[in-house]
Amino acid sequence: MRVYLRLIFLLKFNLMKFIKILSVLFVLSLLAAVGVSIWIYSSLNKSHQHSKASQFIQILKGSTPNEIIGKLQAEGILQNELPIQIYLRSFGDASNLKAGEYQFASPITPLQVLSELSKGEERTTKFTVPEGYTRFDIAKRIHEKFPTTPPTDEKAILTLMDDSTLIKDFDSKAKNLEGYMFPSTYDFPRDTKPAEVIRRMVEQFKRVWQPEWNERARALGRTPHEIVTIASLVETESKFDAERAMVASVIYNRLSKNIPLGIDQTAVYVAKMQNRWDGTINKSDLEVDSPYNTRRFGGIPPGPISSISESALEAALNPAKTDYIFYVLNVEKNDGSHHFYASATDFERGKAAYQKWLAEQRNK
Repeated sequence: MRVYLRLIFLLKFNLMKFIKILSVLFVLSLLAAVGVSIWIYSSLNKSHQHSKASQFIQILKGSTPNEIIGKLQAEGILQNELPIQIYLRSFGDASNLKAGEYQFASPITPLQVLSELSKGEERTTKFTVPEGYTRFDIAKRIHEKFPTTPPTDEKAILTLMDDSTLIKDFDSKAKNLEGYMFPSTYDFPRDTKPAEVIRRMVEQFKRVWQPEWNERARALGRTPHEIVTIASLVETESKFDAERAMVASVIYNRLSKNIPLGIDQTAVYVAKMQNRWDGTINKSDLEVDSPYNTRRFGGIPPGPISSISESALEAALNPAKTDYIFYVLNVEKNDGSHHFYASATDFERGKAAYQKWLAEQRNK
């Protein structure tokens, strides 16, 4: 009996000792877990200064989460990859990490890095085409902004613009894409090819053109091609939306009276087509033998002479009702706006004032 009691006592003693050991181990484990959690939390929210804030870091498609984190540590964006790996395995979603080109601010926390990586940022090229640019201007800008391997020169880009297939559903008689590449600011991936830039600009033109404008063009006795051509003339003649309808009225009034339009920008366009534009309108430019030269030939040119804005299109479709057949720069305001005239006598007075002002400007 004593042996039995002694055995029970030893078992109880050892059990209590074992429970104490388990308790100690549990407490130690709990403290360790708390400590690790605090360390992970602190690490994930601790800002890290790095030297790559002005550079783009490329994350390739197909990279694993470990490869992405390892690359960012190697680049110095992350100070320690372990906390972020533990976080992703325990709480995060590694599938949210996306390929792209990233510019990480400095300082930045690991959690902020993860937030950026979920966006899939891709560095783009901002491409701006101002209203009134010709296809020659656009080709030059495409050449400058979108280098290719092997290089695509301006002549090759212009050849792409000579393919009017993109606009055949709108204008079956278009000889090229002049007037149909919509002026705007676009964002393109850096490796975009010139053909894609051109395609997107034409698509934007089609989005801007309203279906009801076809009927409006018919009501004016014009085809959509002629409306676009007239709009390009309006575009190059006035930068003010408020007076573009009046410029359009002058064009329509002259056409109805069989008076040559006499728009000097058409001569500039011919000089660009012939690759001899030097920035100055010369007498020879105004006398050039080309159907685009509206000083020598009546009617509207064979096609548009520039890219056109929605404002210019609306003016061409809705000309003001006036008797004006002349306009000249407003030298009093000197802001690019115009005076409009119905009589040649009034116009000659305005023209004389303009020529006097122009001579004064040249002598300054």
